Amino acid sequence: MKFSLYSKVLFYILIVAFFGVFLTSFSIFFGVENQFSNYLDKNRENNREIIINEAVKQFEETGNLTSEQMLSSMREQAMSENLFYKVYDSNGELVADTTNMLGMMGMMGGMHEQNRSDSEYKMSTYDITSDQTVIGEMEFYYPVELIGEDFLFLESIKQNIYIAVIVTIVLSILFSLLFSKKLSAGFNQLSKAIQELRNHKRQIRVPVNELTNEMKPLGESFNQLAESLFKEEKLRKQFTADFAHELRTPLTTLRSQIEAYQDGIWEPTTERLEQSHGELMRLVRLVNELEGLIAAENPQIKLEERKLDANEILSLIEDQFRSSYREKGVELIVQKPTEDIWFMADRDKLVQIITNIVYNALQYTPSGKKVRLNAKNDKASIHFVISDEGTGISKEDLPYLYERFYRGDKSRDRKTGGIGIGLAIVKALVDAHQGEIKIDSEIGQGTTVTVSLPREK
Repeated sequence: MKFSLYSKVLFYILIVAFFGVFLTSFSIFFGVENQFSNYLDKNRENNREIIINEAVKQFEETGNLTSEQMLSSMREQAMSENLFYKVYDSNGELVADTTNMLGMMGMMGGMHEQNRSDSEYKMSTYDITSDQTVIGEMEFYYPVELIGEDFLFLESIKQNIYIAVIVTIVLSILFSLLFSKKLSAGFNQLSKAIQELRNHKRQIRVPVNELTNEMKPLGESFNQLAESLFKEEKLRKQFTADFAHELRTPLTTLRSQIEAYQDGIWEPTTERLEQSHGELMRLVRLVNELEGLIAAENPQIKLEERKLDANEILSLIEDQFRSSYREKGVELIVQKPTEDIWFMADRDKLVQIITNIVYNALQYTPSGKKVRLNAKNDKASIHFVISDEGTGISKEDLPYLYERFYRGDKSRDRKTGGIGIGLAIVKALVDAHQGEIKIDSEIGQGTTVTVSLPREK
């Protein structure tokens, strides 16, 4: 038999509540009983000492153990405290006895059964001494169980505890019903949302405001996960469409050209073969970019780190792009540090990182503008900064630039032939170096990319 989440939560809450109430009431009950028993023992001891002190005082004054005051105290204790005495002198003769009042107390107990006056009595014997000399002996009789007012008082305490336990249990049930219903409602909402998400309904969201304070962080985390999956799904579909288009264009061109060669419509001239070769290389480049992304995102990627000089890296990049920048009419300004900056990194992968960024700057910077490249350092890191005066990137696109296959201005990327994985590769390689990459940009204001790597591992 399957139980609902609400039933299970209610069951567990009630178990905890009942267990807590039981322990609390048990502790209170036995605590009160023990304290009351200690109080009675102390009171009996005080009453016994009163009789002994009266007997000693009378003996020291008159030579006799008994007096009217002592007998009066003994009778008063018999009536009010259910304490009885037999007093013997040094010769063993009985000089005072209140145990004969037990019969009268028994008749009173028959009249009021709840007083428990018919209870068994326990006897203890004590010496009566004066100046360390035994002058008599006392037999002290007291009830084993509570009787009279003591019994009624303790029973009243027990009844109050029972009432408190019942009230607490009822309140626990009521509050458990309310709390478990509210708590399980949040779990049910999350469970239903997870089922919907598993069924590829990426737009499902949990109403966080309807959840308890304890459940809100879980609901917010679910919504963030659902939003992330929705965006990933959107990027995946967009990449599939873009990549299919990128493949379809050169494949269609190659197919038509090859069929034209086969049908004798075209002669395989050098110019036409170069066109076919260009389309083929376009396909090769797409495959190479995908392979590069797969390699960069490999969690077990191995870095061949060695000691590098920042000036050497900047000089290498400058030599590599000098002709390309000159051909487009974009000025590349490389600002080298005045002193040597040494750091640990994988040379080939670092060059790949900077090359990709500098190449992007060239693609999106119009003729007549400038691109600046420099390196600076602090105690812990080295920073490569690439700034361009290009078209810039919208604020809406900035958070997604490192996403796989993301492209903000698709028409612009189409012209440059990119498929949106260059920065994904850069981010993966920077992460492999335990570094950071930061992009600041505004439309029409250019873009600044900062790559920071730790100088030492």
